[in-house]
Amino acid sequence: MDTNIGILKEKIIKLEERILKLESLILQPAFSINDINGLKKISTKEFLLSKKCNTATDKVLALGYFLEIVGNMVSFNVVDLEDAFRSAREKVPGNINDLINKNIDRGGLLDEAKEKKDGKKAWYLTSTGEKFVEGLSK
Repeated sequence: MDTNIGILKEKIIKLEERILKLESLILQPAFSINDINGLKKISTKEFLLSKKCNTATDKVLALGYFLEIVGNMVSFNVVDLEDAFRSAREKVPGNINDLINKNIDRGGLLDEAKEKKDGKKAWYLTSTGEKFVEGLSK
């Protein structure tokens, strides 16, 4: 009987190790933009500087992309975008909702998420929006 307990303990330890390994893979972003050496995740400011954003509307879209792809967010709200602007050391636009609506009207670059995030309306980038941001590179 003691041998069976030892075997079970060993199996449980191995399973715990496998679970920890799987959790670490799941919690990593699916895609991250790295610096030249591939060692460090890019900052919000570096990301925005790498894009040719001529308008605040473009910046909102680019920062939404950053939040989803690098920040691994499913959707984002106005507070997330305001925080991203501050993190990039950019002036926070007065009416982010208006800029979001402009991106929706520009061919559906953003769309409203089904569920609210932290009690606020949330959005996500459409595949068209992702391609648009990827084309903003300098």
